[in-house]
Amino acid sequence: MTQRKIIIDTDPGQDDAVAILLALAAPDLEVLGLTAVAGNVPLELTQTNARKVCDLAGRPDIPVFAGCDRPLAHPLVTAEHVHGKTGLDGPDLPAPITPLQDAHAVDFLIETLRTEPPGTVTLCPIGPLTNIATAFRRAPDIVDRVQEIVLMGGAYFEVGNITPAAEFNIYVDPEAAEIVFNAGVPLVVMPLDVTHKALTTPAHIAGFRQMGTPVGAAVAAWTVFFERFDKEKYGQEGAPLHDPCTIAWLLAPELFSGRHINVEIEVHSPLTRGMTVADWWRVTDRPANAHFVGNVDADGYFALLTRHIATL
Repeated sequence: MTQRKIIIDTDPGQDDAVAILLALAAPDLEVLGLTAVAGNVPLELTQTNARKVCDLAGRPDIPVFAGCDRPLAHPLVTAEHVHGKTGLDGPDLPAPITPLQDAHAVDFLIETLRTEPPGTVTLCPIGPLTNIATAFRRAPDIVDRVQEIVLMGGAYFEVGNITPAAEFNIYVDPEAAEIVFNAGVPLVVMPLDVTHKALTTPAHIAGFRQMGTPVGAAVAAWTVFFERFDKEKYGQEGAPLHDPCTIAWLLAPELFSGRHINVEIEVHSPLTRGMTVADWWRVTDRPANAHFVGNVDADGYFALLTRHIATL
């Protein structure tokens, strides 16, 4: 079996943690490394959280790199109001054993893409796109070597979750998003339009808890903590597990549907800064640059999560 090589660029985040666990559990995927970026919480916490997740999965061999600690052009905006002061509030996890690598995340991205055969490494950014954009800007030769980018970010029909127009990951660093969306790399986007159709339920949480493993217990606890904010905000019975959609796409793309369309990033307007302007109805002549996902089989998605995470 040929494994698909991936790098997860992340700002954990409870849903980031579940995405990492899903990837580490999937025999079809080879996780070359985790690159941490400032986002949900500052970099010191995101790199620590990434290492804690590797510990939880029993994978201290996964290299973890700290990357950019601020967006390209504006001050960092964080989301402790959603994820708690540590970013991984919920279960009480011990200090990580998995080491932090000495190299900078951007250097790791560049070196890996230059070393691996062209078209064999997929990037999975599930936080702000600062690390990816910085690597592309610093080493333009690597852009054509990327197999695909599968990212969580943006929104169109669901509008924004951090401003009326913008989704958090894109809003934190829209200048970086603009670089990535215009890079010409094959791009799959998991926006709020699809993640808000993959809501947790009491049965899903019970399924994690009933695994009877430390991983299952942690995922259940994260989900209970994480969903409290969205249940109050949206009046729904559960909360979207956003970031694992990227990994689920790699494992079972048939669970999802969308359109190959043009998506542009608004970087100038103070009113709509960070908006992903998705030409869903193809009303412009701008060339398509992204597969923008709009629907998911939620039952199939959670079955996939449960089946894989239960193996850890």
